[in-house]
Amino acid sequence: MSSNGKQPGTVAEAAPAGDGAAGSIATGGHGDAGATATATAEAAPSGGRQPRSVRVVLLALMIAMLLAMLDNMIVGTAMPTIVGELGGLAHLSWVVTAYTLATAASTPIWGKLGDLYGRKGVFLASIVVFLIGSVLSGMAQDMGQLIGFRAVQGLGAGGLMVGVMAIIGDLIPPRERGKYQGMMAGVMALAMIGGPLVGGTITDHLGWRWSFYINLPLGAVALAMITAVLHLPAKERSKAKVDYLGAGLLTIGITSIVLVTTWGGTEYAWTSGMILLLIFVGVAALVGFVAVQTKAPEPIMPLHIFRNRNFTIMSVVGFLTGFVMFGAVLFLPLYQQAVQGASATNSGLLLLPMLLSMMLVSLVVGRITTNTGKYRIFPILGSGLMVAGLFLLAQMGPDTSRLTSGVYMAVLGAGLGFLMQITMLVAQNSVEMKDMGVGSSTTTLFRTLGGSFGAAIMGALFTGRVQDEMASRAGSGGAGVTEQSAQLDAASLAKLPDVVREAYQQAVSAGTHSAFLLGACIAVIGFAVAFFVREVPLRGAGPKEPEEAQPAV
Repeated sequence: MSSNGKQPGTVAEAAPAGDGAAGSIATGGHGDAGATATATAEAAPSGGRQPRSVRVVLLALMIAMLLAMLDNMIVGTAMPTIVGELGGLAHLSWVVTAYTLATAASTPIWGKLGDLYGRKGVFLASIVVFLIGSVLSGMAQDMGQLIGFRAVQGLGAGGLMVGVMAIIGDLIPPRERGKYQGMMAGVMALAMIGGPLVGGTITDHLGWRWSFYINLPLGAVALAMITAVLHLPAKERSKAKVDYLGAGLLTIGITSIVLVTTWGGTEYAWTSGMILLLIFVGVAALVGFVAVQTKAPEPIMPLHIFRNRNFTIMSVVGFLTGFVMFGAVLFLPLYQQAVQGASATNSGLLLLPMLLSMMLVSLVVGRITTNTGKYRIFPILGSGLMVAGLFLLAQMGPDTSRLTSGVYMAVLGAGLGFLMQITMLVAQNSVEMKDMGVGSSTTTLFRTLGGSFGAAIMGALFTGRVQDEMASRAGSGGAGVTEQSAQLDAASLAKLPDVVREAYQQAVSAGTHSAFLLGACIAVIGFAVAFFVREVPLRGAGPKEPEEAQPAV
């Protein structure tokens, strides 16, 4: 079939000719590129719209993305009930830490396996592992079992996000992908807003075990839809050996980093022997990993992808975006509950101004990118608005109204909207199709690590400032209130004497001021780096140009 027979933006054009990785969606599931191109060309309505089958696959991918994003939100709400039944309060943090560790460590490995052995099978395997972990977590009889099963769940979750991004990268060329940015931002907003509400409802009416079992129907729908509708060209099984040494060193390095950010300042002092040992092990493992990658025939994370300036810049910006976003999600509800008296039950709704702004801006940015092919200005605008939003949030105090704080959150959300999807889009456009998996997983990993560092560093600064303020404002009694934790829930706050409660509200305002001011300083780095992005043309067709009718051949 001649090239003139293809519609711009169809699945058949997901990869440049000759890459052999272009995604296809056809009811028959054959790998014939010509037949697929014909089918999609006929299915695509005029104007370059994607065929219905592509949208069905995207729906299934969004369900899988929702699984990964929704889980921690739901489980976090159920944790008090889980501790009440299983005990093990001292190990409570490990329920989240085990999941985070497994997710971060497995992300680059899932991405590489998809590149080597085929995207669809590896993605389906990650869903199955996630669902097995969900079932086992729901059946846990003690805290030790729950922690172990959450690690299994995290292993699967590591493949969910990178699988979604890599498959979208295969199916839809970067120039056309902007149309779907709003959809992905909407899923994130839905998870953050609906997670706590769904978690509370399930825990109250069905029991905490269903906070894990709820993943089964969603996962089954995603499995069925992807199995039935997604048909990628048959991929010849790679004969290259998996880089087990590199995978092991990377896992040790990532695990050590996440443990440092999780334990530092909480379980152990930052200068303690354990933290210093973890830092040494992490750095040594990562140095060894880089050395191994230069010699491995099929490296887990090929270093040549970092030779592309745009890819490296997007990795840095992604790290900084994760740093800021996770900090905002952590401290904004805390401020609104402790200082503004908001209910913890609807904690997800407290972030609505930020999330709606992020979703709307992401939608507009996606449309502009698709129509014009231009994107360089968006990381600059996003980083600039992120700096402004964080600086405004740092000015909040005990007298700040909810309307004012909502406007400040919307400014930050707009900055995140410019950045959240464009970082992945530019990163994927900067790698060859054969490296789509590792490119997607590396970008995802940097954002995850940024979130870990953001939560740890901003959290340590917040805790230290709150405890200092409580000691100075309420004396030894105030210091004793926050000795165990600087984050008090609504029930604990209500039991405090008026003087101590007012001191705590002032302390939280001071703590969030310090945390958001640090975030603004970090975001300035992203603003400066964003100016070095180059306007490299996006792969794929733009909007269909009017053309004269041609006689049938």
